[in-house]
Amino acid sequence: MFRFFENLVDPYVVYKENDAPPQRLTPFLLEYARPFAGIFWLTGLMSVIVASVEIYLLYYLGRLVDVMGDSTPGSFWQTHGFELIIVAIFILTLRPALGMAQVALLNNTILPNIGTMVRWRAHRHVLRQSVGWFENDFAGRIANRIMQTPPAVGEVVFQIFDAITFALAYLIGALVLLGEADVRLIVPMLAWFVPYLFLLRWVIKQVAPASQAASDARSAVTGRVVDSYTNIHSVKMFAHHDREVDYAKEAIETARKTFQVEMRLFSIMDLALILLNGILVVGVVGYAIFLWTQEAASLGVVAAASALTLRLNGMSGWIMWAVSNFFRNLGVVAEGMETIAQPVTLLDKPGAKPLEVRAGKVEIKELSHHYGKKKGGLDRINLTIPAGQKVGLVGQSGAGKSTLVKLFLRFYDAELGEILIDGQNTQSVTQDSLRSAIGMVQQDSALLHRSVRENIAYGNPDASDDQIIAAAKKAQAHEFIQTLEDAEGNKGYASRVGERGVKLSGGQRQRIALARVMLKDAPILMLDEATSALDSEVEAAIQDTLSTMMEGKTVIAIAHRLSTIAQMDRIIVLENGRIIEDGDHQGLLEANGQYARFWARQSGGFLGQSEAAE
Repeated sequence: MFRFFENLVDPYVVYKENDAPPQRLTPFLLEYARPFAGIFWLTGLMSVIVASVEIYLLYYLGRLVDVMGDSTPGSFWQTHGFELIIVAIFILTLRPALGMAQVALLNNTILPNIGTMVRWRAHRHVLRQSVGWFENDFAGRIANRIMQTPPAVGEVVFQIFDAITFALAYLIGALVLLGEADVRLIVPMLAWFVPYLFLLRWVIKQVAPASQAASDARSAVTGRVVDSYTNIHSVKMFAHHDREVDYAKEAIETARKTFQVEMRLFSIMDLALILLNGILVVGVVGYAIFLWTQEAASLGVVAAASALTLRLNGMSGWIMWAVSNFFRNLGVVAEGMETIAQPVTLLDKPGAKPLEVRAGKVEIKELSHHYGKKKGGLDRINLTIPAGQKVGLVGQSGAGKSTLVKLFLRFYDAELGEILIDGQNTQSVTQDSLRSAIGMVQQDSALLHRSVRENIAYGNPDASDDQIIAAAKKAQAHEFIQTLEDAEGNKGYASRVGERGVKLSGGQRQRIALARVMLKDAPILMLDEATSALDSEVEAAIQDTLSTMMEGKTVIAIAHRLSTIAQMDRIIVLENGRIIEDGDHQGLLEANGQYARFWARQSGGFLGQSEAAE
C-alpha cells in the first residue's frame, strides 16, 4: 500500500529547465508544484471530507443525547439499534479509511517527493551557474540553502493540507452546525472568530520577516562555521582558534537574538490565544446553557456546542502554530530563493553545436576582459597558436594569465573579442563540449572526497580499471596509491582522499590530478605549473611522461618556474593584460627584454619575489 502512494509522483520526472526562475514566491512555488497538481487537488478534497466527518460526529453526538433523552433504556436499542450499528461500522471502517488516505497522500506521496524534487532541481540549477557565481558566495551558505529550502517547501505544503484546508473546512462546518442547532449560537462564535482572525493576521505579519531574519542569521552561522572548517589548516597554522571561535560567536549571537524576537511573538500569541479561547468557551457553552434554561435549545444542542467548543479550543492553538509555521517556512523558502532562483547568466547560445577539434589551432582576437572594471584582466590580446604548438605564458602577478585561462575555458564570457578553436568561436559551441576538449592541471588541484579510483576516473568515467592504473603509473602515482588506507579500512585505489584531498600530500594530489588529465586524453592541454608541487626526483621522472602526453596536442602552460617552459616552442610574456614579448627561449634571452630579466632574477628556477607569478 505504501509503495502505491509513494510512486504516485516521480520527483525526477523530465522537465524543461528554466534559466531564469520566477523571482516572486508564489510563482516560484507554483512552478515546483506543477507535477503535484492532481495530487494537491485530491489531498485538499480529502482534508475537506475528513473535516466534514469530524463535524458530523459532533452533530451526531448532539442527536444521540437528544434521542437518549426522549427514549427509555428498554426502548432505545429497539428503536435506534440499527442506526447505531451503521454509525459504528462507519466509525470503524470508512472513517479510518478516509483518514488513512489523507495521511498517506500527505506523508507518503507529497512530503518525501516534493522535498526530493525541489532539492534535485535546485542542485541541478545551481550546478549550471558559472564559476564566477560560485566565487562570489560561500560554498557553505549555498549548500545550506539547498538543504534547508526543500524541507521548508514540504512544510508549507503539509500545513496547507494538514492544517489550513482542514481548519477552514472545520470552521465552516462548525458555523453550519451551530446555525442548524440554533442560529443565535453563531453570535458568540463570531465574537471569538473575528478577534481570532485579527490575532492571526498580526502573527502572520510579524512572523514572516522575523522568521526570514532568523533564517538569514542561521545561514550566516553556517557560512562562517564551514569557512573555518574548510580552511582548518590555515586556522591551525596561524594559531587562530580563539579568533575563529569569536568570529563564529558573533554570528551565533546574532542568530540567538533574531530567534528571541521570533519566540517573543509566539509568547504574545499564546497569551492572547488563552484569553480568546476563554471567550469562546464561556460564550458558546454559556449561551447554549442559557438557551436550554429558556427551553429554546435541547440538551443535544448543549452537548454538541460544548464538544465543538472544546474541540475548537484545542484546535485554535494548533491552527495558529500551523499558520505561523506556514509563514515561517515561507520565509525560509524566500531566503533560499536568493540562491536557487538566481538566473543562470552563462548559457549556451540557442542552437549551439558541440565543438569539433580537428587539429587544435587556437586564435585569440582583440580579447579584452576587465571583470566589469576599468583595469586589470586582459586588454585587446591578439594571438594565434598553430595546431600542436606548445606555448608558455609568463608574467607578473596580475598580468592576465589566469584571466586568459578562465576565458579559454569559458568560465566567464569575454567583454570584447573572441577565442576560436579550429575556426569555431568558443562562445558559440556548447560549454560541455568545449571543456571536454581541454585537459587542465592546476597548481593546486583539489580532489573530490571520493576514492582514488573515482578521482582518476573523473577524467574518463568509462575507463576500465586497467586504464586507470596505467594512467596512475604514467603519473608516478601507482606506488604510493597502493600504500593508502582510509579510516573505513578501504585500501589502495578504493581509499577515500578526504575533502579536497586533504589526506594526501600536495605532491600526491598533483600526481592523481595528472593521472586524471592523462586519462582524459584531451586534444588541448592547459597546465598551470603542473609539476610545482612535486619534488625534484618525481618531477624528473614525470617530465618524460608529460612530454609524451603533450605530443600531437596544443599546449598552453602557465609558468612560475621558467625552467619548465624553456623547451616550449614559444613563450608569451604578458604585462598589464597585454602581450609584450613573443618568441622562443633563446630568442627572448637575446632580445634582453622582460623575459630575460625574469630569467636573470630566478633563484632555484623560480621567478624572484618581486616578479611573483599570478
